[in-house]
Amino acid sequence: MSQKDSLPIPAAASRDPRSLEVLRVWIAGGEQHVALAFGMWEDPAAWGLLLADLARHIAEAHAQQDETVDPEEFLERIRQGMEAELDSPTDEVSGSVQ
Repeated sequence: MSQKDSLPIPAAASRDPRSLEVLRVWIAGGEQHVALAFGMWEDPAAWGLLLADLARHIAEAHAQQDETVDPEEFLERIRQGMEAELDSPTDEVSGSVQ
């Protein structure tokens, strides 16, 4: 991946010396690849909150780019996709902690 393909670091994260990146996701070779930091939360539900907030950001971003997009409907489709994947995974999780 070239530097030009990298997403920008949010300004608040750049200003905060205690900021922590917790998740990166790539599509490479037609597959999803993930790097994550873990261990900062004792309760796994905190990851659920992070994923819910992320889904809302995605829905809102699409609505900002396309005025025909209803962010609540978009969010509901995200929810449906997540539930379908959690109930019947389309692939197996692989990899290791480094």
